Amino acid sequence: MSYINFKLISVVKNQTYEPTKRTDMSTISTSSANDFDFFIGTWKVRHTRLKERLNNCNEWQEFSGSSSVIKILGGQGNMDDNVLELPEATYRAATFRTFDAQSGIWSIWWLDGRYPTQLDTPMRGHFEDGVGHFFADDVFAGRPIRVRFLWTPGQHDRPRWEQAFSVDGGETWETNWIMDFQRATV
Repeated sequence: MSYINFKLISVVKNQTYEPTKRTDMSTISTSSANDFDFFIGTWKVRHTRLKERLNNCNEWQEFSGSSSVIKILGGQGNMDDNVLELPEATYRAATFRTFDAQSGIWSIWWLDGRYPTQLDTPMRGHFEDGVGHFFADDVFAGRPIRVRFLWTPGQHDRPRWEQAFSVDGGETWETNWIMDFQRATV
């Protein structure tokens, strides 16, 4: 897919796709501990992210990576080990996901290997109609923001993760990072 086509598709998707307006994930859910089963395994990753976030930037940066995902906690969670091959330097990171069977809510933590003593603010959410919706309140460049992750299992072993920021409480979103996964052959 060309750079221009990719950008147009991302903009159209961001404007036309509205997950639930509900960003309070404290009750009711159709999720289960098996929601991320599609993601267990080893992956090649194509990253596409905005060069600058929340700065009216339209310039996208593409780079490769890899991810290896395993179940943990007796199937009530999973974790992945990631290699991100940024143009300026390669680094490692890990994601930890846990499922609370009582509430039906997933929690997701990101650990950036460049800052090994800091876990990111946990994202919380669930799957609805086959799409994972996860939200958190955070701070970016000194500004309070709402963060959204969308997980789409995709077809033929090609899931997608998208991250977006909102400065208006979730009324509008700027998608700033997309990861397209392809199952790696052993």
